[in-house]
Amino acid sequence: MSESVNKRPTIGLALGSGSARGFAHLGVLKVLHENNIKIDYIAGSSMGALIGCFYAANNDIDRLYKIAQLFNKKYFIDLTVPKMGFIVGKKIKEMVQLFTYNKKIEDLATPLSIIATDLLSGDKIIFNEGDISDAVRASISIPGIFIPYKYQDRTLIDGGVVDRIPVSVVKEMGADIVIGVNVSPVMKYTEITTIYDVIIQSLDIMQNELLKLRDENSDVMIKPDVAQFHPRAFTQLEEIIGEGEKSAVEALPLINEKIASWKEKFNEEC
Repeated sequence: MSESVNKRPTIGLALGSGSARGFAHLGVLKVLHENNIKIDYIAGSSMGALIGCFYAANNDIDRLYKIAQLFNKKYFIDLTVPKMGFIVGKKIKEMVQLFTYNKKIEDLATPLSIIATDLLSGDKIIFNEGDISDAVRASISIPGIFIPYKYQDRTLIDGGVVDRIPVSVVKEMGADIVIGVNVSPVMKYTEITTIYDVIIQSLDIMQNELLKLRDENSDVMIKPDVAQFHPRAFTQLEEIIGEGEKSAVEALPLINEKIASWKEKFNEEC
């Protein structure tokens, strides 16, 4: 076969924030992997950054599922007297270092960008090199929950504040086709009982309109049906992952259509 026939588009995955609901990303990754849809680039915000770094470090889906089965809040929650946040974040840094083998971002098997927000300037900060645990710790710093992360001369918070589903970042990395994953639907009529609930629900509402623009900018937007799960539902990860799998299966025809269209256009131009 000629080179033009064998040519395939590069595919980027934009993994959004969503607390416990972010584990639906694992289900999406599994289905894409099983259907031979190679991911060339990943960008993630908050929980999307955490799942993204685990996958990019090894690409071993079975291992990631085992990690999810053993996942417990006690592994990453280290409480402190609240001043700028309730959670220190040291434990989650240690967890990231363990499961990514202390690799640098630039050494990962799949190119990865991690998104954080500069609290003082409002700038979007994109990590594409350096220590993975620093980048993830910054990206998951939900305002009011985690203490903001001091990195170099910046004070960093959750990447989802400025870019909940980093579609544009994946495009800038070089992806021909961008698949976004939205795991942060607004929970309507949910019971608000804690400060965590107030903060997460407020962020979801504020980002709702911006996410509509992300839909328009991505080639495919996968939306796992996770609205029924609380952002703190770390005891329901199996069900959350299952929703990720189902939504990815439903998206396969559109993904394959986008790939076929790209190949057809590429061959016409050759």
